[in-house]
Amino acid sequence: MIRTLPVREFAKALDLNILHMGKREYMELHTSDINRPGLQLTGFFELFVFDRVQIMGPVEMAYLKRLDKQKLKETMERYFSYPIPCVLISRQQIPPGEMMEAARKNDVPILDSPLTTTKIMHKTMTYLDNYLAPQATRHGVLMDIYGVGIMLTGESGIGKSETALELVKRGHRLVADDVVQIRMVEEGKLVGSSPEVLRYLLEIRGLGIIDVRNMYGIGAVIHDKSIDIVMQFEPWQPDRQYERLGLREETISILDVKVPYIVTPVMPGRNLAIIAEVAAMNFRLKKIGYSTAAELDRRMMGELHLLQPPDKREP
Repeated sequence: MIRTLPVREFAKALDLNILHMGKREYMELHTSDINRPGLQLTGFFELFVFDRVQIMGPVEMAYLKRLDKQKLKETMERYFSYPIPCVLISRQQIPPGEMMEAARKNDVPILDSPLTTTKIMHKTMTYLDNYLAPQATRHGVLMDIYGVGIMLTGESGIGKSETALELVKRGHRLVADDVVQIRMVEEGKLVGSSPEVLRYLLEIRGLGIIDVRNMYGIGAVIHDKSIDIVMQFEPWQPDRQYERLGLREETISILDVKVPYIVTPVMPGRNLAIIAEVAAMNFRLKKIGYSTAAELDRRMMGELHLLQPPDKREP
């Protein structure tokens, strides 16, 4: 999927200097991969991946300076004739005039960085990985509970924000309330955050909007968090069979990633904050290979085994 990225936003995020931007305020990108145009500078353009951010370092600059002016001009004109998103120069190398002229002619942004080529490549790819990651938006509340990211979902007014407030009071951290922006930062891993305008704010019906960071301190909030569990709150339905043992684990698909899904019935007297805490601790136990439900099943099978006549017991 192609996404547009403002050149100035890209430069600001990576602390880059804009040497030339022209009229092109946006770059079109579809991959976080980058290209170092070594072969292209020698005139070999077969399989040239021009649709990536191009990074040049001291080696490329040294090679260009060895070319005579006519050859350099021809190389730059052909190189910049492709729809390149931008050229990023490491170590603040000074580009030759022929490069700047070809960039201006074809409206290709030129940026530079004081970082080494390796460092700016890593920084660029990390930033683009996050920017180009598949995204989705969900209604809910995202909390960091004992290091586990739990997204509380359910109909409006069911008590998600009130549960989040109780969790904050118990020492856990708020990530997002009402709107959760979800990104798949790597295969199988979802990360949620809050829109900038709503960050660290919590809506409590009958009270209004509260600023969790200012009220409870910076330790009560976190910028983003992996989504490890989705906990769905719903009104208690007497005729519904809710999970009682935990032997069967349900999942929900978000951006084609299966996430553990817990349906929690809401009724007077149930402390949802404590239930969320227990869900987080149980998740951590499962991560290290311990399942309470499996342990109960093992014990029951052991008891049944002892109830059988000795001659019929399996070894």
